[in-house]
Amino acid sequence: MALLRPIATIGGYTLISRVLGFLRDVLVAAYLGAGPVADAFFVAFKFPNFFRRLFAEGAFNAAFVPIFAGMVATAGREAARRFAEDAMAVLLAVLFALLIVAELTMPWIMRGLAPGFVTDPAKFTLAVELTRITFPYLLFISLVSLQGGVLNSLDRFGAVALTPVLLNLCLIGGLVGLAGLTPTPGHALAWGVAGAGVAQFLWLAWATDRAGMSLLLPLPRLTPEVKRLLTLMLPAALGAGVVQVNLLIDIVIASLLPTGAVSYLYYADRIYELPLAVIGIAIGTALLPALARQARRGETAEAVATLNRGLEAALLLSLPATAALVVLPLPIISVLFERGAFGAAEAAATASALAAYAVGLPAYVLIKVLAPGFYAREDTKTPVKIAVVCVIANTAVALALMGPFAHVGIAFATAASAWMNVAALAAILRRRGHLVPDAALLKRTPRMILASLIMGGVLWWLLPLLDGWLRDGLVWRGAALAVLVAAGMLVFAVAALLTGAADRGEIGRLFKGAA
Repeated sequence: MALLRPIATIGGYTLISRVLGFLRDVLVAAYLGAGPVADAFFVAFKFPNFFRRLFAEGAFNAAFVPIFAGMVATAGREAARRFAEDAMAVLLAVLFALLIVAELTMPWIMRGLAPGFVTDPAKFTLAVELTRITFPYLLFISLVSLQGGVLNSLDRFGAVALTPVLLNLCLIGGLVGLAGLTPTPGHALAWGVAGAGVAQFLWLAWATDRAGMSLLLPLPRLTPEVKRLLTLMLPAALGAGVVQVNLLIDIVIASLLPTGAVSYLYYADRIYELPLAVIGIAIGTALLPALARQARRGETAEAVATLNRGLEAALLLSLPATAALVVLPLPIISVLFERGAFGAAEAAATASALAAYAVGLPAYVLIKVLAPGFYAREDTKTPVKIAVVCVIANTAVALALMGPFAHVGIAFATAASAWMNVAALAAILRRRGHLVPDAALLKRTPRMILASLIMGGVLWWLLPLLDGWLRDGLVWRGAALAVLVAAGMLVFAVAALLTGAADRGEIGRLFKGAA
């Protein structure tokens, strides 16, 4: 499978980043817990991060990569480089204007972003201050997204996949090195976010230079290609980022609940985003340039086969992860976060949110796989129509469930809307003939589900046997979680091979590609 090597490369480097991210969140939980400073920082971090994922990575990549990859294939690298430079100049001008407006109007923006904070003036003021520090991150990381799109289109995935490592290192360094010098640990983290944007931009500037694609900064000009990019970006902003829109809505609604709700959702989000990033983002990133080239060359059958293999890889990796997160949310949260200011009550509340989010994990991953089927053909309007309906549904369900189920109801609403999104994307792709499940996908999907259920059942059976360890100190809790994870991996591997859910040869090639 041609996709295995880039998926393994991106997924492997993303895993390194996420491990560092867990270390970062362990420190954040110990320093901040789930109190008002934590709530304020998570809103301050979520705001620029939301725009990054929605516009910079989501919409921009969805529009930029097909155009750039197509130009490389048809007009040559030099023409593609000039297009990238023009796009960067226009992007920088727009983002700088957005940055100035956001900094000046942040108190009013915060009233819409976290309306529940208004009743707590100290928390509201802190959230505004921290967001003003973190927001410049959006400018640099958007330029990083363009650089990453250039490198991914040239099949150079490693440097881009390593970029998030710099963010986590800057946040860890900021918290450990500056926490004693700033008014709160939240300020130290906010300055770490701002510094990370600069570091990531310089890293990819070096990587593009090594790839022979150094980008200069001309005066902004709206060339026909840039106009086409902007036309595709506007609808893609919502279509590619529907999950992020839903998560932002979660924060807005959670701010209306008692203190801690925003933090519970953040910590739960951090856990399920590990498999989402390692699986979904890796597959989607590798899939888009390949599909774009095949679509531009008119290779319809090859594009259909590529999408099938992407779906197969997504299900094989996301289904067992879902089973594990649904069965083991409390041991996972307890081991990773329960220390310092983050106690047993916070762990239990966060675990409930994690289990609810996990129900939608396969859907979050499948969105990343199905969306390139539209973007590769420069169709960004259809996903946005689907996204609008899903966002409305998510908001309605979250508001209905927040009363009886508090933050857990908000998480479940996000999962439900993700499945709705997947169903609509798949139905339209199939009607257009771009998604035609082949015999291998149809045969293996129910077997993957069966193998995941077997694994989940074994983990459920093991939990009471390890109850004593799970109630003891951190070392014993960590040992119990390690046993559960190892047992789950072993059981799923055996079940997948015995049921035919996975092919031994393809698994071998996957690990060979990762080497």
